[in-house]
Amino acid sequence: MMNVKHPTIKKQVFDFIIRNGLVSKVDLMARLTITSTSLSRLLEELLNDGLLLASELGRSTGGRKPILYRVNPEHRAVFGLEISRFTSSIGLYDLNLKPLAFERWQMDDQMTPERLLNKITILAETMMSDCQIDREKVIGIGIGAVGPLSREEGIMLQPRNFPAKGWSNVPICDWLEQRLGLPALLDNGANTAIIGEHWALRNEEVNHMVYMHAGVGLRTSMISSGQIVRGAVDMEGSFGQMIIQTDGPRLGDEGNYGALEALVSIPALEKKIRSQLKLGRTSSLSDIPPEEIQFDALRRAFLQKDALVTEQFLQTATYLGIGIANLINILHPEAIILGGPLVNVHKTIYETVIQVAKSNIYYSPAYEPKFSQGQLTEDAVTAGAAIMLLQDWELS
Repeated sequence: MMNVKHPTIKKQVFDFIIRNGLVSKVDLMARLTITSTSLSRLLEELLNDGLLLASELGRSTGGRKPILYRVNPEHRAVFGLEISRFTSSIGLYDLNLKPLAFERWQMDDQMTPERLLNKITILAETMMSDCQIDREKVIGIGIGAVGPLSREEGIMLQPRNFPAKGWSNVPICDWLEQRLGLPALLDNGANTAIIGEHWALRNEEVNHMVYMHAGVGLRTSMISSGQIVRGAVDMEGSFGQMIIQTDGPRLGDEGNYGALEALVSIPALEKKIRSQLKLGRTSSLSDIPPEEIQFDALRRAFLQKDALVTEQFLQTATYLGIGIANLINILHPEAIILGGPLVNVHKTIYETVIQVAKSNIYYSPAYEPKFSQGQLTEDAVTAGAAIMLLQDWELS
């Protein structure tokens, strides 16, 4: 597994250029603590290494036109991988984080860790071959996965609600390093998603941001002053355990009674609609045995304007809006990005969540954070995993 190190000044120069596109030496001098002579030497090294290209001349301010530097996108490549309970995906990216190849697939009850490992190996090898990229040019593979996990040890610990068996204490980094011969780095999918979205918004300089993913569970992450906020323990699923109904239901045999996740998640929604159907409520799903009803059927029924399903989806969106308002009232972020299959079913769901959240923000209207579904949407985890690994990559 990769060791996370404090970036050298050479890496800081490279990272600044990769984030800002075309950059002059003056731009770098204004942002970094470095002498002009040292910066010239580092830029020359990066050019000789093939990591940078000297691009077109910039606008003159009276003297010679400055040289502009940019990253050479073809010099190296990096993999990003998402491992989730609903879908998973892998992408191969160049140094500008442009996807060269991408594949997404459903996670079913046959997708054990061993089967997933085989699939990832085949896809990665195929992508490198099809894109004509030598293994030596690939920096490594960043992984955004469902928690809880050990980032330091590269292990997925005890994630709940995977359709297949065997998802317990999975040493995913070691396995992938052995199969692919590439360094691997693991973090929560919510963290890699917010890394990706923060990257996509880099020109807007958003310092404080919250990401929330609503799917099989509720997953959250936060960036403050440009850095991931990490607690003493894995925080990814903590938002879902916020109690909003003291005498409310419990999801399965774990977690708090009346927790948000017991009211807002795919399993919770499936459970509520199955219960209503057993009570005799009419629906376009009435011909399906209640216990066989899955989220895909609920999504189709919502899009077909089924009254029962619409009612339950909107109730779920209302609870989610309340939960997000509670989060906003504690953290006061500048921006909130909402993702996941529950929110992405239809714009009506997203708009309901936002409307309820906004109506319960304590300092409104003086304080009005920006809401969005993000720039990268469902690809945020995968792209963010690649960016995470690129950020931790040590230049020689």
